[in-house]
Parts: sequence; structure tokens; C-alpha cells
Amino acid sequence: MEHSTHCIFISCVFIDHIFMAKNDLKILGAWPSPYVMRPRIALNIKSLAYDFLEEQFGTKSDLLLKSNPIYKKIPVLIHDGKPICESLIIVQYIDENWTNSGPSILPSHPYDRAIARFWATYIDDKWFPSLRGIAAAQGEDAKKAATELVVEGLVLLEDVFKNSSKGQKFFGGDTIGYLDIALGCFLGWLRVTEKMNNVTLLNESKTPGLYKWAEDFCADSAVKDVMPETDKLAEAAKVIMSKMRAQASS
Repeated sequence: MEHSTHCIFISCVFIDHIFMAKNDLKILGAWPSPYVMRPRIALNIKSLAYDFLEEQFGTKSDLLLKSNPIYKKIPVLIHDGKPICESLIIVQYIDENWTNSGPSILPSHPYDRAIARFWATYIDDKWFPSLRGIAAAQGEDAKKAATELVVEGLVLLEDVFKNSSKGQKFFGGDTIGYLDIALGCFLGWLRVTEKMNNVTLLNESKTPGLYKWAEDFCADSAVKDVMPETDKLAEAAKVIMSKMRAQASS
């Protein structure tokens, strides 16, 4: 009986080992990075376990340089030893590779997918750089102009939310989707910008849909454990900016 039980145990371990090897997942990243948050949320949506390998600011590990020799940036998803780079490309890879795990992240219709990708590009190329512009602004007039630019972008995205959500909680409908991840990953830094610059960006009167969406997004089980606390992120921002200034002056 002992021998039989032992054999069953070994067989279960062996099967489990094969299964885990098949889905051996690692994320190279840093917790303050909004781009790193994107694949982490996608993996959580798909209920996929992964190892988080923390990269330190100002240094690049050998594994990172080997995994992303072109851009040398985080995040990198390593799946069964094969690296996939760029945050939104990783999110698409996760959605396409694990179609039977969890809800779909990208819209099912090709047109809706194209629209979601368009606005994700707008967020990365236009809106988030405008958010970073507030911290870089010199003087009250420049800060006011930078703040207005960010709010204008949020008003634009409010209309996108209304059209995409069709009255439901998220851009993706009743569950978090591609555009939710693309914008939602920046909510921590939006709050830090508000706190450190004494401004209001996400306004309930101007953008009521996005205001409620932000609450729902941060409370979602796929997000809440990877969304940094505002105070902790603000402290990290001070350290990062101090190191950047030191590097610039050296």
C-alpha cells in the first residue's frame, strides 16, 4: 500500500512538473513601472502563475540584456525560456496564447480591436507624455497649461469610454480589456502627479465615466494587488527623480 501511494505521489509530482514547465512564466520588471503592470494584470486576468524578477533602477541585469538586447528595457515576459518584449505586445501575446484561460482581453471584432489599439497608441504617444509634462513644467503658467492638456486628453478618453463600454463598467465591457489595461496602468502615476503638484486631473464633474471606471479598475481582483499605493509610489518617484538628476549632472 505504501509503495502504491508513493508511486501515485511521484506520478502526480511528475505530471505537475510537466504542466508547470509548459507554462513556465517569468516577468522581468520593476513594481513602480506602469508598463510592467500591464502584463501582470493580463496574467492575473488569465489566472496564470508567474515569477516576478525585480530589476533595480539604474542597472540592467544580464538576463534583461540577453532577453531584450535591442531596447534593453522592461517589461519582458519569458515563456518557456523565450522572451517577448514591449508591454502591449506582451498583453496581446498572453491573450492569444491562452484563449481558454479567463476572459478575452482584446475585443473579438477586428474593427473593435483596431480601435482599441489606436487609442492605446494615443495613450502611450500623446496622453502619458503630457502627464509627465506636469512635473517638468517650470512656473505656474507652464504647470497650468500642462495640467489643462492632460485634462483635455481625459475628456477625449471619456468619450472613448462611453463608446467602447456601451454602458458597462470597463472599456472592454463587463470585464477588464485591452484599453482598460493600456490606460489603467497609469492611474497610480496620475494620483502621484495630483499629490505632488497639488492639482486635480481626474474630475468627477468633467469625466464622470472615467472617474467611476478608475475606482472599479483599481478594485478589480486582477489589479488591486499590483497597483502601487500612492504614498509608496510618490516616495519611489522622489528617489527615481533624484537619481535621474544625479545622472544628468555627472
